[in-house]
Amino acid sequence: MTTIVLVDDHPIVRGGLRAALAAEPDWHVVGEGDDGIEGLTLVNQLHPDILVVDLQLPTISGLDVLRQVRVSTPTTRVIFFSMHSEDAYVREALAAGAVGYVLKDADAVELIHGIRVALQGGRYLSPTLAERMISAYLHQPSPDQHIDWAEMLTARERQVLILAAQGLSNVEIGDRLTISPRTAETHRTNLLRKLGLKGQTDLMHFAHERGLLEE
Repeated sequence: MTTIVLVDDHPIVRGGLRAALAAEPDWHVVGEGDDGIEGLTLVNQLHPDILVVDLQLPTISGLDVLRQVRVSTPTTRVIFFSMHSEDAYVREALAAGAVGYVLKDADAVELIHGIRVALQGGRYLSPTLAERMISAYLHQPSPDQHIDWAEMLTARERQVLILAAQGLSNVEIGDRLTISPRTAETHRTNLLRKLGLKGQTDLMHFAHERGLLEE
């Protein structure tokens, strides 16, 4: 019996996935959560074989869920099912220990295939992501070449960086970008980590050195 936990804040998405996965022989969806904390609690209680989780979630992000699951329940294999296709998200997910990343524009058959690959000990990426990752690997710079900081961030993280450097709060950034303050905070936390910055002072200094506050 393969046990699966689903974490997504859209009930329709969870319902469709549950129906598709439950149709597979010996697969059983043992729990569902609609935010990061609930998903983490379910994993800690149920120790599923597979966790299918969205990237952007209320309370804590899917990436933070992954990092905590890797410590608390290392036998659980984590697959992201997300609308975000940016390379930075995919690289961060894989680096944190995800065994799969499936885009939400795929059908359930692809997610099922990804789970089968994960159960066999492999990793799975949606075909468009795999092609991009291979292309990026083939064209990656040599170690002595400078990598542009902007390539490390997603487009949204770059927007949040500039607004945060201007002194805007998470609430103000959320209003400006039409996202929730929690999502703005998640983007701010992620970009600080990626750039190796410790806080607002470092962020403002970083932006000033690169002329971002003059844009």
